Amino acid sequence: MKKLIVYLLFFNLSVLIFAQNYEKDILSLENRLLKLNIEKDSIFNCLEDLKLKALKFDLLENGLPEILDNEDLICHSAYCLVYDDNHKMAKWTAHIISHEVVNGVVSRTNDFRADTLIKNGTAEELDYFLKYIDENGKTQYDGFGYDRGHLAPSADFRWSAKALSESYYYSNMTPQLPEFNREIWAEIEDFLRQYVYDNPTKDLYLVTAPVIKDDLKKQERSKNKISIPEYHYKIAVDLEDKKGIAFLVPQQNLGYPIESYVVTIDSIENITNINFYPKLSEQDEKLIESVSDIKKWRSGRDKNDVAPLDIRTLPKNSHNTVNARQFYEYPKEVNICGTVVSTHKSKNGHVFINLDKSFPNQVFTATIWKSNTINFSYEPEKFLLNKKVCIKGKVKDYQGTPSTYPKNEKAIKILD
Repeated sequence: MKKLIVYLLFFNLSVLIFAQNYEKDILSLENRLLKLNIEKDSIFNCLEDLKLKALKFDLLENGLPEILDNEDLICHSAYCLVYDDNHKMAKWTAHIISHEVVNGVVSRTNDFRADTLIKNGTAEELDYFLKYIDENGKTQYDGFGYDRGHLAPSADFRWSAKALSESYYYSNMTPQLPEFNREIWAEIEDFLRQYVYDNPTKDLYLVTAPVIKDDLKKQERSKNKISIPEYHYKIAVDLEDKKGIAFLVPQQNLGYPIESYVVTIDSIENITNINFYPKLSEQDEKLIESVSDIKKWRSGRDKNDVAPLDIRTLPKNSHNTVNARQFYEYPKEVNICGTVVSTHKSKNGHVFINLDKSFPNQVFTATIWKSNTINFSYEPEKFLLNKKVCIKGKVKDYQGTPSTYPKNEKAIKILD
């Protein structure tokens, strides 16, 4: 019995010693891991800081419009601007969509704040809405009808927490109608980021701004009586491929796709009297600023998409694809006109014709059932491709897409 007791005491003591050793080893490794994480965070911060400095150097060298003698250049970590104090908004902002955005994971911060680098102060929260505490202790908002719309969008900086946060300075905001800011303007921003995603080694140089003029309407309820732009523009340049594109968009409730707002950089210069890329050679300036072809900026299935036809050029009683939805369940046949950008003949012999936008983003589809293909003297999927046409028929809603079903070739009129 004594031997058993001694053995048990020895065993318990051994277990305790080993357990203490394990705890020491665990604590030692945890401390090492903590130090490594601290070092890792420090390295990441240094790396981000260096990338921002390199980006800013590149922007200053290649991405800025011409600065006039009476203008002050204001630069943050990843974008620069010239501020118009009379209208309380930027005359323009310039930034780069870095290839780093492809792997960025930083989320929006919503930390809107005044830009202290602007000498006479920027717009502020009271220029966009009022807020107060009601009798129940809840915060209530009295909006003026406009979003605090970014010029240089926060998502373009999602690879850097510092740069993304700085995009929320009020110097980077203009009053934007919700249906403008959240729809067509967001689509253009997405389109340009997608270009970088599709070309992950490229950087894209952007200038974004309102069109400023003396007689802009003022937001009378706002603290600083900020101006409300009638138009915004966004310019993008790929210096490596020597191509540029610009979008000029009215601030309205719009139903047209982004192709409808494509213009040349030269045309924006004529409107604003701003020389956007003064360091370009004469040859490169012509290549980049006088041509604006959206097809060169697309990849994949949507590379052939085009703008809807101008309704002023269409035959009498005809409509473009933008207006097709309004004829859902309309009892009479109507003419819907557009450019045939994609076609498909199924295994069952049915033919699908898409106007203006390709599948799977189609905005109007004409379906010719196999039983009706014998009523065509040509193969519709081949003959109609790339032609401008008007298709007559009743417009139906097929899974969210306006559609019609021509029975013979007389229902399709070729415009060119």
